[in-house]
Amino acid sequence: MPTISLDQIEAATAAALERHGASPGAADSVSRAVRVAEGNGNKICGLYYVESYCLQLSTGRIDGHAEPVVSADRPGAVRVDGKLGFAQVAFAAGFDAAVASARDNGVCGFSVEHTHTATSLGFFTEQFAKAGLLAIGTTNATPRVAPPGGSVPVLGTNPIAFAVPDGDGGVAFQWDFSTSAVALGKITMAAAAGESIPLGWAVDENGEPTTDPQAALKGTLVSMGGYKGYGVSLLIEVLSAALTGSRLSVDVPPLKTPEGEPHDLGQFFMVIDPGAYSGKAFHEHVQSLAASIEAQPGARLPGAGRTEPTEVELEDEVWTLIQRLAEA
Repeated sequence: MPTISLDQIEAATAAALERHGASPGAADSVSRAVRVAEGNGNKICGLYYVESYCLQLSTGRIDGHAEPVVSADRPGAVRVDGKLGFAQVAFAAGFDAAVASARDNGVCGFSVEHTHTATSLGFFTEQFAKAGLLAIGTTNATPRVAPPGGSVPVLGTNPIAFAVPDGDGGVAFQWDFSTSAVALGKITMAAAAGESIPLGWAVDENGEPTTDPQAALKGTLVSMGGYKGYGVSLLIEVLSAALTGSRLSVDVPPLKTPEGEPHDLGQFFMVIDPGAYSGKAFHEHVQSLAASIEAQPGARLPGAGRTEPTEVELEDEVWTLIQRLAEA
């Protein structure tokens, strides 16, 4: 496998997106998210999505020149209408207003509305943590998860992300995971590679547990932790769809097909300024928490001490495809 620098990945992704219909600003925003995903080893949210971005830009399913509209009509509430463009672009348009609102009010509800899929939520919550703010983020997706006792998918994989500031412009710890037993991308990647999946990830169309990714794609994923994960997923659905006025998961069209209706998804972020609450004590408590965990051999805080590498290994066919898209 070739070793490719993240600078090359970012540049090639931006070129591919711009050549297929994204504005330079939109291409820069999305390519940065792809770079971060690849640097974190999160391949599902990295280059894996670039071909579908390009195809959907070409068909007009994504508006690559959308100009988000930011509004802050009430204290502590910032909204961005993404105008059916990229979520990364809409988020960037409202980020400074959300940061200022959280600092002025102690807390800000930041609603990103009517966008394309956000892919990795951690990309967004991490930015708030680096600005000194505590952040929780949610979004929904295509219907892939049936409620416990049911057989028809009505919820998405519905991820949630959380990032904690360290008080020095960095991230103390963070996590980002789906509320389904596994992210859908892991099943589609297993299907493409002809590999099996573990039991407990999904059931087939008859509701039977399966290790066959193709059968899983015809059936449904299951919630992590049974009813507990189902409850969290419902919370995320309310925040991401009902509160933003975007689509419910059950109404979201397939995410990666070239043609079709826009995704029209929502993302919701709760942004909190620790300085408005316990202040210095917040960071002292976080440090004590970290120390109590790291004192145990083999234990660690999720996402703590993460540093971006300068280069990563890629599959030959993936890098060849990205270069072809960038040169098309």
